[in-house]
Amino acid sequence: MNSNYIKKINLIVNEKQYNLEVDIRETLLEVLRERLHFTGVKRGCSVGECGACTVLVDGEPIDSCIYLAVWANNKRITTVEGLEKKGQLSSVQKAYIEEGAIQCGFCTPGLVLTTTSLVNSGKKYTDEEIKREISGHLCRCTGYQKIFNATKRALEKK
Repeated sequence: MNSNYIKKINLIVNEKQYNLEVDIRETLLEVLRERLHFTGVKRGCSVGECGACTVLVDGEPIDSCIYLAVWANNKRITTVEGLEKKGQLSSVQKAYIEEGAIQCGFCTPGLVLTTTSLVNSGKKYTDEEIKREISGHLCRCTGYQKIFNATKRALEKK
């Protein structure tokens, strides 16, 4: 790598700190998946349209395929691997299982993280708002109704 393109950054991923040298052109997806081995972050479309690469940055869902790693310097990042605590699934993960909203699992991590951000917001959502909030995710397997039901269930349990 050309040293003109290298920058030191600090990432806090799933409550663990990482000090890295990154190429300023590297995406957060590349750093998380290929360098830090968080394989729950999926590479899908690579243009921010499918949601498979969604992670939470300071609690907000972002498409990590179009978000540069340097932009995440000193920010808190949550991947799906960070939701489970002491061997217990999060309430959102449980809702997805209870509603049968998981098929192949490719889109699931991003959807679970988006749902987590909705639950953590403390807001009440109408059905239309829920549909809008999860609309940035493409799923080929479930037909979306089970995903909607899981999101609604998770919001009701908060």
